[in-house]
Amino acid sequence: MKQEVRFCTSADGTRLAYAIHGAGPPLVRVATWLTHLEYDWESPIWRHWLGTLADRHTLIRYDERGCGLSASEIGDVSLETWIADLEAVVDAAGLERFALFGASQAAAIAVAYAAAHPDRVTELVLHGGFARGRRLRDQTEEECAMVAAIPAGWRKGDPTFRRLFSMLFLPDGTPEQMAWYEDLLVRSTTAETAVRLFEARGLLDVRELAPQVRARTLVVHSRDDRVVPVEEGRLLASLIPDARLILLESPNHILLSDEPAWEYFVSELHAFLGTGPVASAPVEPSDFSARELEVLELVASGLANEEIGERLSISVRTVERHLSNVYAKLGVSGKAGRAAAAVRYAQLSQPRASAR
Repeated sequence: MKQEVRFCTSADGTRLAYAIHGAGPPLVRVATWLTHLEYDWESPIWRHWLGTLADRHTLIRYDERGCGLSASEIGDVSLETWIADLEAVVDAAGLERFALFGASQAAAIAVAYAAAHPDRVTELVLHGGFARGRRLRDQTEEECAMVAAIPAGWRKGDPTFRRLFSMLFLPDGTPEQMAWYEDLLVRSTTAETAVRLFEARGLLDVRELAPQVRARTLVVHSRDDRVVPVEEGRLLASLIPDARLILLESPNHILLSDEPAWEYFVSELHAFLGTGPVASAPVEPSDFSARELEVLELVASGLANEEIGERLSISVRTVERHLSNVYAKLGVSGKAGRAAAAVRYAQLSQPRASAR
């Protein structure tokens, strides 16, 4: 899948690079801290994200000011500036109404834009995001440590300090994935720009704007996220009217392609955006592990997760992880996912019962 790179100009004259690929309804991805439109295609960190987000949509994404293919001069960095940048990209792409995706720090910008443009945002998806930055949630010391590590970590050939970021963002990552992420940091921007952008993100505060959002909203957060605590995801969801919150069994701030949480996220994303699962081969009992079938059987029997855990001598978190895998394989999600899984188990069991 090829992308088309274009350029536009923000309100203050800053040149921004944006890219378009895929086909279908428009989905705009708000720029996060440190990206590179071209280099991201090569990565084991972002490849699956780019493919999935454009699987059933036309994906529009851009490098934020100071990063990647956008202008290196960043000027003033504030919430207002970032909203103006998003407005410039959307207008340049000729979009009227679209779904908006914001991950990590970009979630706050997406919320602010959606609140200001209720007539343009059809759906809002927020992953690993927050309503208040680090400096507003008693993480000042942690932020100072990370800011101090940036100048030293940006020296090429010495990834020691950059490893701090990869261990926080990708604690379950392989050495290859961590090394790629560490290389992305120095390829995307300079140490000075990285510090300014990081510090500005720490002051973001959209707690008063979130209740003004009118778009259907899905908030997704990893339970053990080390970059943005899960409590911030819960707070964000509680502030947006009728927002739906999904918690994933993962410690990764950036979901990796080979973890169960990724498949579960993708199924929930497509269900929420109304693109639904594409037709696929029928699911067979052999597609599930023995433990997954045990959990599915007990779900069909009407047992709650706590009861299943006691019956199988496993933790509730482990039960939830197995269910995430099962839901992804069955292509079911949402509040009706449990009932749908029970029905599918009954269907899967019939051939085995008749064969006895």
